[in-house]
Amino acid sequence: MLRGFTPPYTPDGRSSLVPAPPWHYAGTVLSMACPTDPAAAARFLPQGFGRATGRIIAHVCEWQATTDGWELLDPVHAQYREFILLVEAERDGAAVNFCPMIWVDQDISLIRGWLQGWPKKLGQVWMTRSYGLDHPAAAPLRAGTRMGASLAVKDRRLAEAAITLDGGEGQALGFLAGPTYGLVGAPSIIGEPTAGALRLVLPGITGRVAGPMASGTAELRFFDAPRDELAALRPTGPAVAAIGNVAITVTGATEVGVVAG
Repeated sequence: MLRGFTPPYTPDGRSSLVPAPPWHYAGTVLSMACPTDPAAAARFLPQGFGRATGRIIAHVCEWQATTDGWELLDPVHAQYREFILLVEAERDGAAVNFCPMIWVDQDISLIRGWLQGWPKKLGQVWMTRSYGLDHPAAAPLRAGTRMGASLAVKDRRLAEAAITLDGGEGQALGFLAGPTYGLVGAPSIIGEPTAGALRLVLPGITGRVAGPMASGTAELRFFDAPRDELAALRPTGPAVAAIGNVAITVTGATEVGVVAG
């Protein structure tokens, strides 16, 4: 018998790229919320999802993830960086988010994302680390500290951010503040090639723990690229920013409905 939650399927099943949930995550999350063209934002929402508010949220994250703890002993399996782009919308009278695009630098994370409706691609993500020390290289989370972040895909820079902390308490933004939806597809080349049904899903997130958040402002810029459409959602004004440490557990996902795209 061949076993495994995801390919490859082997006698022991331990070669599978991604084990079944629960998936536990802890890391540093830099969040930036800023205005964008509402009409452009609306084009990235599934039909009937809700009304685009004209605000986007970008998260730049440095994560450590595990299932039952073994990955923490072999950190090449656990650690990765991520750039998440969310479109804020009003749905049934409440503020929610939809994730149209996201980039990671770890194949394990990419497949986990596809399974829960996070449309991940591979990219290079960098962000300034804070070490909580009073030293020029430590970037402590206090007023006046400046930090940066960037995203590059296929040798092209797609995004960059310059952040200045103001000493205040940061607010929860994006997926840390409200429900965040995604699409799970079912592409197949068996018989006639098809993208399959697009299912609107909501990841099941539990066990959320957050440390202190530092606030600031950010200048966030997106750049044109031939095969990525991030620049269509480019910011039209300055961003509010927050950074801190967060831990969550993903237990699965709930299907909300089938959409036309």
